[in-house]
Amino acid sequence: MTAVKNNATPPKVLVCVVGARPNFMKMAPIMRALQNVKHLIAPYLVHTGQHYDQAMKDTFFQQLGIPEPNMDLGVGSGTHAAQTANIMLKFEPVLDEVKPFAVLVVGDVNSTIACGLVAVKKQIPLIHVEAGLRSYDREMPEEINRILTDQLSDLLLTTERAAADNLLKEGVSERRIYFAGNVMIDSLLSNCKQASSFQETLHNYGGNQNVSEKNYALLTLHRPSNVDDPATLARLITVISEVSRKLPVIFPVHPRTQQKISQAGLLSELPEERVIMLPPVSYLEMLGLMQAARLVLTDSGGLQEETTALGVPCVTLRENTERPITVTEGTNTVVGTDPVKIMQCVEEVLANGGKSGRVPEYWDGMAAQRIVAEIVRRYLPDN
Repeated sequence: MTAVKNNATPPKVLVCVVGARPNFMKMAPIMRALQNVKHLIAPYLVHTGQHYDQAMKDTFFQQLGIPEPNMDLGVGSGTHAAQTANIMLKFEPVLDEVKPFAVLVVGDVNSTIACGLVAVKKQIPLIHVEAGLRSYDREMPEEINRILTDQLSDLLLTTERAAADNLLKEGVSERRIYFAGNVMIDSLLSNCKQASSFQETLHNYGGNQNVSEKNYALLTLHRPSNVDDPATLARLITVISEVSRKLPVIFPVHPRTQQKISQAGLLSELPEERVIMLPPVSYLEMLGLMQAARLVLTDSGGLQEETTALGVPCVTLRENTERPITVTEGTNTVVGTDPVKIMQCVEEVLANGGKSGRVPEYWDGMAAQRIVAEIVRRYLPDN
């Protein structure tokens, strides 16, 4: 019997990069969607280790169903320059070895721009998920990362239609832009039913159990502009204490934020029985806390989007946002760090329920499938 020769073309490698916690939620649905075209594309997952905590990394990978990374660069923390440089040095040999047809990066962290620079200098097409978002605040390191990554990218995948306007103004060719929708919402919609209950989370961390559903505020605070300046931090801590007199505040505290609050001598300003401080929580725990909250106070970009998808009022403790659709269509109000404006917004939510909003276009749980289909169309047209 004559052996049948297998002429099937092996799948081409796509390097996918994650570096920090928000990247995991964006990459998880893309990795799942890539399984539908595994005969065409072999994803190679690189974790840079930019934000590195072994227990937290393992929890996120398990909860989101992300496969173990093919390569963990383990760069750890450092200054922006040192971290970016270390990622570049460790990422280049990976590309030399696996020879991908493209590199896919998500979001706006240092890993995004570092790996994007290496790819482009090696003439490998760069694909940017969450392109075109702009705060127009160049004091934000993330804004610099966003602008530069978009200029480097061959394919720019946007989460909202207005992002294309930002890119066109910056000279990006329309043919490089594709409106795919929001992969962060893909993750949220697929995990809502698995989310931990807020009671379970409080019990697990020994928090105050006398908190009821839709009768607490959820707080996150981590941006350097808010926590590094003692005067700004003191102002925010004072107003959070005031908010807590209206309703309990659940506060999962970023380690760096905890350190800054302690250094500034502000811990005593937060009434222990009204401000429930938790360690960093997992994705499913945070999702459960958001779902049951009366309102969310945050300086996180991702939470602005997630609260809009969940219909939970969001009070953003920043002077601007790179996600304006959460304000124009969603449940988000940007108030800055002025205590008077923050309290006015909180009292409006408590009195009238806050903005109801609506879920924006293509925040439908199908963004990752559209992304993968567009990648196949552009880079593997013969299949």
